[in-house]
Amino acid sequence: MAIDKKMEAAFNEQINKEYYSEYLYLAMKAKFSEWNLNGFVNWFDIQVQEERAHAEGMYNYVLERGGHVELYAIDKPEIKGNTPLEIFKQVLEHEEYVTSRINHVADVADEVKDRAALIFLNWYIKEQVEEEASVGGVLATLELIGDDKQGLLALDKELSARVFNPPVIG
Repeated sequence: MAIDKKMEAAFNEQINKEYYSEYLYLAMKAKFSEWNLNGFVNWFDIQVQEERAHAEGMYNYVLERGGHVELYAIDKPEIKGNTPLEIFKQVLEHEEYVTSRINHVADVADEVKDRAALIFLNWYIKEQVEEEASVGGVLATLELIGDDKQGLLALDKELSARVFNPPVIG
């Protein structure tokens, strides 16, 4: 059975949100590169790859269900902070927004009684719990560090060890 049109539209909107997330994190990566904080650059590089994988997972799902993928324009990302702490506050705010949007897609799946979509979206819902926890951990450390430059450099070194593991979505 082909995907419901309302469900298809919700996925297409979320695909755009995921690609916007990739774009936002790419802009943030550049900011940290300007500050020569290469561990943070690495952290954002992995976020960029993850967001692309999230978008592509939904993209492929819509096609697999016989739907039509429509790619919308991606808004210009706006970085609201000028310090690592301020930027990570924005990252957490953004991840919470993404969680709300994925929950919206799940609400649509519930409304149109698309059980397959609900099962598929379960992975994304769990992933958002992990995303918010990961960002929250970095944010808590940045708050603890305050203005301590050595603490910032220690966190930067820690973040350089993060590696990208391609997700198995679904």
